[in-house]
Amino acid sequence: MTLPPFHWWRTVFYLIPLVTLYTVACGIMSLASTFWDRQGHAAHHWARRWAGLILSTTGVTVERVGASLPAADESCIYIANHSSHYDTPVLFQSLPAQLRIMAKQNLGRVPFIGWHLARAGHLLVDRSKPGAAIFKKMQRMVGQGASVVIYPEGSRTSDGQVGRFKGGIFLLAIETGLPVVPISVINTRAVMPKGRLMTCPADVKVVVHERLTTKGLVRDDARTLAKQAQQIVAEGVRTGRPQTIATAASPSAS
Repeated sequence: MTLPPFHWWRTVFYLIPLVTLYTVACGIMSLASTFWDRQGHAAHHWARRWAGLILSTTGVTVERVGASLPAADESCIYIANHSSHYDTPVLFQSLPAQLRIMAKQNLGRVPFIGWHLARAGHLLVDRSKPGAAIFKKMQRMVGQGASVVIYPEGSRTSDGQVGRFKGGIFLLAIETGLPVVPISVINTRAVMPKGRLMTCPADVKVVVHERLTTKGLVRDDARTLAKQAQQIVAEGVRTGRPQTIATAASPSAS
């Protein structure tokens, strides 16, 4: 009989209890803060604390390289590849802006994490009837000076390859006029890939690419914008370097 490796024991008997403790403690503080700060700024502070605690306890170091980030109060749509549950803590820790995520509506019912998402202004989407409701939530988010992090692949990759980006997110970017900031997250699969309970320490790299403007684009450009962003993110994952592409698509009217 072969015993599980050391990091399995470390995950099950050390990390999971601590992550649960962090989630409950930071979740309580986050929820309490929403009673006087309905914009979610204080709640995001606790979300970043939660992310930092998880990363440091797991032994994950994060290096951010590449283009300059938008100003902290400038709303944008950050899009990134998705290969691990650790992608979100990594992005929350490495991007100093007020961040919100887009998630399934039923996630809002999950104790502590879901309650935080529901009360702190995150975009909980009913996928059976998206449309105008998302647009209104995005407008509210912009009014709060926040940005949103979205994984356009829709789910975590199982092989490390950057999958096809769904066009709906980019249609939303065009309709709201928000710039798109592509981000390549490298090596979170080494921490915890899809389908594996065990976590391992690792060095993670976050590559920020030049923003893609949506000004002048129309609805028909969404698919082209999605393809361009996917190529940028995938090349960043492959090379570990920022890509410099100024324009993702030309307006259909031109």
